[in-house]
Amino acid sequence: MKNFFDKIKNYVKNHKTVSVVALIVLLLIGYSIYKKATNPSEGTRYVTQKVEQGNIISTVTGSGQISAKNSINLSSKATGTITYVPVSAGDQVKRGQLLFLIDNTSATKAVRDAQVNLESAQLALKIAQAQNSNTDTNQQTEVANALNNLLNSTLEAIPASSVNIQTSTTFSPPTISGNYILAKEGTISLHFYQSGGGISFQATGLTTGSAIANPNFASPIGDSGLSLTLPSNSNLIIGTDWVINIPNKNASNYLSNYNAYQASLETEKQSSSSGTVSQLNLEADQLAATKAENALVDAKNALSDYYILAPFDGTIASVAVQAGDSATGTLGTLIAHTQVATISLNEVDVAKIQLGQKVTLVFSAIPNLAIAGKVAEIDSVGAVSQGVVTYNVKIALDTTDPGIKPGMSVDATIITNMKENVLSVPTSAVKTNPRGEKYVEVFSSALSTPTAGTQGSSSPIVPAKRIVTVGISDDTNTEIISGLEAGDIVVTRTVAGTNGTTSSAPSIFGAATGNRSGTGTGSNKVFRAN
Repeated sequence: MKNFFDKIKNYVKNHKTVSVVALIVLLLIGYSIYKKATNPSEGTRYVTQKVEQGNIISTVTGSGQISAKNSINLSSKATGTITYVPVSAGDQVKRGQLLFLIDNTSATKAVRDAQVNLESAQLALKIAQAQNSNTDTNQQTEVANALNNLLNSTLEAIPASSVNIQTSTTFSPPTISGNYILAKEGTISLHFYQSGGGISFQATGLTTGSAIANPNFASPIGDSGLSLTLPSNSNLIIGTDWVINIPNKNASNYLSNYNAYQASLETEKQSSSSGTVSQLNLEADQLAATKAENALVDAKNALSDYYILAPFDGTIASVAVQAGDSATGTLGTLIAHTQVATISLNEVDVAKIQLGQKVTLVFSAIPNLAIAGKVAEIDSVGAVSQGVVTYNVKIALDTTDPGIKPGMSVDATIITNMKENVLSVPTSAVKTNPRGEKYVEVFSSALSTPTAGTQGSSSPIVPAKRIVTVGISDDTNTEIISGLEAGDIVVTRTVAGTNGTTSSAPSIFGAATGNRSGTGTGSNKVFRAN
């Protein structure tokens, strides 16, 4: 060992420059390790947020102008034969008035069938709920009855240790009758004494109370449901103490009642296990009822498409079809009594638009003015310009304003979908795996250090991935249909760290090396040597 250290000492004396460089490198490595251990903020950090309930409004935006001519072409989303045309050119019509009716036989049948399916699903749900309720009630009743029988196993009063009854061949204990109802195990103690009214007793233990006792009638023992009757030679009982053991384990029917009670508990346990399956079946019936309800709503919405109604007050400019014609193309033209805005949408956004959807319009030339409106017309054929397809959408303004002039620029926000009180997470939290499944990263509990803005918090554990089903989304949030619950903690952003700094040191016994740089290994590792 001494020779080894002597070699190192001689090497340092003969290679001072190399030794100093090596020492500096070792110090830098040590400092880097220390910094990594004492500064966890350089590791991977997670920005998190709790899953909350709220409203999600999905919208499409577009820009355009106030039309010089406030007229729209009337068309239908449904196809079929027109059966009724109650208007002619020049007629004044009100908003919501029927203009054209399309043969809706099949749509009406679909609504009728959906209604029947809903009633059937709701009936099945009621039956399942009743069965579950009856099963639980019956089992609870069976256990309660078995316990009652066990606790009432031929109850009797027996002398307490302090009893000193005068010898008498004719003396009998007090007779216990009735049905014990307190459903608790234990004892009832009885003390008999002389009172102004005769022989009385005081009850303590599972119940309390006092009463006058008599050989000719039963006296209630507190609120226990039991009563006692004195023996014929009742004077001998004065000053004595008795107990009623509940249950009476010395009774001839105790063992059979005990076995019956244990059997009822086992049946209840098995029923509880099968109850889990019953609960799942009940949830399936509830889901089926919800689906049937949604199907009815969809069928009614589809039926409404066969009724072409006036989207606003106006004048019928022309009628292009009559009864017996096919409901395709333009059915007629309506001149609005209000103003109309025409906006342009791309092919992706226009696919989300439907007639009658609510719109909010704002104007660059009129600050602080917002006008509500509805989608009144959608181009069926798009215009192509430089390879981009756009569609014109006409919006009827619900009200007018004297400041709104034809040709003014307008920005429109169309509400395509809205859901209230649903679970939602920031859209940035939702990711897609290679199988196309949506998932989020979840922590089982809050991080040890609270999330600090965009910097996030460090965690010694990696978040778990959880598959979710998503619904609609707006600009910032996405609806979660299944996979999460309110209060769950999801990762909305991961901040990669730089705590993997390391470097390669030169050999003590070799020549000094120059600056090096390389690629680290592991997650989020970056290292440099300067």
